[in-house]
Amino acid sequence: MATFVPLISSGTSGPLGVLHLPRLWLKASLEARGKLDPRYPGAGKGYDQMTIDALGLKRDAVLAFIKEKRPTYPQFEAWIKAQPGAKLDSATIEKHNAAVLGYIHDDETRKGVLRSNGLPDDAGAVRDAVHLNDLDSWQEFHADELK
Repeated sequence: MATFVPLISSGTSGPLGVLHLPRLWLKASLEARGKLDPRYPGAGKGYDQMTIDALGLKRDAVLAFIKEKRPTYPQFEAWIKAQPGAKLDSATIEKHNAAVLGYIHDDETRKGVLRSNGLPDDAGAVRDAVHLNDLDSWQEFHADELK
């Protein structure tokens, strides 16, 4: 069975406006079907947990819903809106989105991603985790599927 590198960026949001939420849905959905590339967690401790926590959701409930119901992305957002205690006000979403966009990887991670993409680690190099993660995923997808 083929596995997939998740190519939805953490910098992408759905109708609720929550950055990373579509990527979390994709990774958890792929993992629940045994189709997630093993280099990726279905729900890791970084952006995935940050998003779950920011929205006031329970990790186990999120993963169980995705595994059991196989929702489309709009169905996933609808389920979130129906959760008691879900935090979907604009201030919460704005704070979360700023945290996603403002996260910076450590130097070793940045250097490794840039090196594997043949990019210099100079003053013009990307520093934020969203763009570095995108580069990393695109490189892995290219190496696996397009080379």
